Amino acid sequence: REGDTMKCLIFSDSHGRWDYMERAVRAETPDRVIHLGDVVRDAGRLAEIFPDLEIQQVQGNCDGAGCGFPEERELFLDGRRLWLLHGHRYYVKMGLGMLVEEARVRGVDGVFFGHTHQPVCYLDGRLWVLNPGAIGGAARSVTYGVMEIRDREMSCRTAVLF
Repeated sequence: REGDTMKCLIFSDSHGRWDYMERAVRAETPDRVIHLGDVVRDAGRLAEIFPDLEIQQVQGNCDGAGCGFPEERELFLDGRRLWLLHGHRYYVKMGLGMLVEEARVRGVDGVFFGHTHQPVCYLDGRLWVLNPGAIGGAARSVTYGVMEIRDREMSCRTAVLF
């Protein structure tokens, strides 16, 4: 934590590329990491490399029910309420309408999801909508998300690893 800033890296769809997550963590030096599924065991490898880094996870459609993580969860960070999920149960590959509507009903400040492998980040009124893309994507599309809370203001962005 730097002053009054909290930085969180958001990963999804690592598909075995924990080394890409490691590179992003070293480059960004976050306070915590969120993994949005597909493949959650990669976040376990990241926890071995960075044992002091707090990591939250939800399972994706490629993880299976026995992986030990919930399909979705709400997380409270610095007074912000975040809804974390992989997104497949909300058919995000067909559009974000159902997901955004549910996020508004829940009254969250941000909805973070994956599944599509396409980075998306925008502020819709007071709701941040973020898909970090795929950290385990093809070499030309290795992406992740960054959420920061600085002086009580939340901001989100996507980033390209390489």
